[in-house]
Amino acid sequence: MDRAQKERLVEELGQIFESSGVIVVAHYAGLTVAEMQDLRAQMREAGGSVRVAKNKLAKIALDGKPCASIADLLNGMTVLAYSEDPVAAAKVAQAYSKENDKFQILGGAMGENVLDVAGVKAVASMPSRDELIASIAGCIGAPASNIAGAIGAPASNIASILSTLEEREAA
Repeated sequence: MDRAQKERLVEELGQIFESSGVIVVAHYAGLTVAEMQDLRAQMREAGGSVRVAKNKLAKIALDGKPCASIADLLNGMTVLAYSEDPVAAAKVAQAYSKENDKFQILGGAMGENVLDVAGVKAVASMPSRDELIASIAGCIGAPASNIAGAIGAPASNIASILSTLEEREAA
């Protein structure tokens, strides 16, 4: 890799570190190519990405970024999992580490906050952006549904009383 390629890589990593909602750092020693492709596919499906980069270049890219304190985690064979959604990469990484012992989460960052292994696990247990939007929409729609039910209830009660009276007269 020549100097120009390294500079492009450092710039690309810098953009990743600035724009990502969450970054998870993990060791991947021993993963086969197929297992790594499986991880990449799962991450892509969730809206995230996986990146393997030289630790030295990643540390240079971290300089001056909000998540610069994760540089201490970049030792050995590390992989970066990241996503704009603050939960997606953590969820996929946590799930993948449960099914594959060779993938070990070291920690990560969420903005300026450094996450240890427990922190990544806590972020992974949070609802995703889509789940939050759905629950908010449900909360907004529930009062309207209750009002419609309350307005319609007296009419249905009157209708059932009238049909009962009608049945009594017919009998």
